[in-house]
Amino acid sequence: MADQITQQLLDRFVSALQPAVPLIAAWAHGSLAGGDYQPGRSDLDLIAVLGRPCTAAEEQQLGEVHESLGRVFPLASKLHCSYPAVTQLDDPERSHLTWAHEELMRRPITPVTRRELHGFGLVLYGRTPADLLPPVTGRQLVDFIVRDLQTFWRPALDHPERWTRDIWVDLGLLTMARAAATLQEGKLITKAEALDALARMGAPMDVVDDIRQRRYGTPGPANEQWINRRAELTLAFLRPSIDKVVTSALSD
Repeated sequence: MADQITQQLLDRFVSALQPAVPLIAAWAHGSLAGGDYQPGRSDLDLIAVLGRPCTAAEEQQLGEVHESLGRVFPLASKLHCSYPAVTQLDDPERSHLTWAHEELMRRPITPVTRRELHGFGLVLYGRTPADLLPPVTGRQLVDFIVRDLQTFWRPALDHPERWTRDIWVDLGLLTMARAAATLQEGKLITKAEALDALARMGAPMDVVDDIRQRRYGTPGPANEQWINRRAELTLAFLRPSIDKVVTSALSD
């Protein structure tokens, strides 16, 4: 559920989009839709469905909409939104115009995002995901998750310098736990549930508690010794865990 400031940002965002692009629907997924939203810490993951692809002039307007929101709402730096045309929603591999990390880029609406939207997507404007978004098959979901683990997360373990950063530790462990839950049980879980799952999977509890404090508590400053030790513990756990999850999925 959105707090007052977040709701004000979302309302202003939808209002600003309507004269700028041919908006059909706006949806939220991720933590906001799933009930695990933490203001100022969670991203705001949105999809805005358009009646047709943006023109070059409209792309420029979109950038101006996001930049102007950022001048009023510091929280707007957390707002990420993809802009698919309604006629281009059928292919999960297709990349769509997206505002993320305070710039325009192109990226796909993944099978995980699509399953979230169908399962608990939050309608901010217009028609529902069930009206417009083709359903995701179980095979599409499994194939995407396995490929993501194999081609992104597993190779990332060969770059230990990355794992001294909070974001790599947090996303690496949470993604692996959430992937395991989906592959083994066919369900999507929140980041809070993923932390509990990590404990059951034997993840180093000092690292799990460290993530929990940054997401839900008031973390203190981390010293270099702990940062390096945390990286070692994370890598030692993730290597066999990812391999086990992938092997199990491929053997099913």
